[in-house]
Amino acid sequence: MSTQEMAAIRAALAAAGREDLTIAETRALYETIAPPVDPDDRTAVELLDIAGCRAEFATPEGAAGDAALLYLHGGGYCLGSLNTHRRLAWSIAKAAGITSLAIDYRLAPEAPFPAAVDDALAAYRHLLDRGMAPSRIAVAGDSAGGGLSLALMLAARDAGLPLPGAAFLISPWADLTNSLPTIASKAAEDPMISKARLDGFAGAYLGGADALQPLASPLNGDFAGLPPVLIHVGTAECLLDDSVTVAGRLGAAGVDTRLEIWPDMIHVWHFFAPMLGEGRDAIAAAGTWIGEKLRK
Repeated sequence: MSTQEMAAIRAALAAAGREDLTIAETRALYETIAPPVDPDDRTAVELLDIAGCRAEFATPEGAAGDAALLYLHGGGYCLGSLNTHRRLAWSIAKAAGITSLAIDYRLAPEAPFPAAVDDALAAYRHLLDRGMAPSRIAVAGDSAGGGLSLALMLAARDAGLPLPGAAFLISPWADLTNSLPTIASKAAEDPMISKARLDGFAGAYLGGADALQPLASPLNGDFAGLPPVLIHVGTAECLLDDSVTVAGRLGAAGVDTRLEIWPDMIHVWHFFAPMLGEGRDAIAAAGTWIGEKLRK
């Protein structure tokens, strides 16, 4: 690991990590730190409206047009946008050699649970309606978007829809009770996530709904029959146990599951790929895995 690269990232996060900001202020800050796409990027973009939400269907140069990555951004269900995660979504799709669909699902507290699940399901239906074979679709997301990816698959199965061919979860937030041990034990190591922040996001998103229901906390879902799942998580993050527990329950349900725990990595280190070698390595590895699963 490049100690200097990670030190610079930690310093920037410490400067921006005030917990006294409102959700609106934090949203604005999140937009300013989003890494832009390269100016010479030749990805073709189709702007869409899916169930009233802005969306982008992106085709990297040379990508297979009959396969897609449905990307669901993180941000505690309260933050994030197409803009904040455009580069990450495109980078994973490029690494896999496929197209991508990203959606500005509705955010809490203005649109509480289950709005995000409904919007994610509408995006998945959109890909199916385009004629995309489900076996050629991978669902992916980071943090809350990782939990939302799991919830989407549960909702799709409940709706009688065919499931996607694979799922890639980056540091998924899958337990909105925020009660697993590493929430506390990793607090001193994690520069991005805290129990107080997670509790605030959970309260805003749930709006009084039961945190234990599977579409809110997919950790509690029935994973039988889900497609292959790849999970990336770092050792220096509070949500480590979310990933470990999800992977265990997926495996117990007979799901083809690969859990990768990256030493010293922070929450969603892939986001920092422009300045972090491990971020680029993780994206490349995930792209290879997704491409292999969708070719089966």
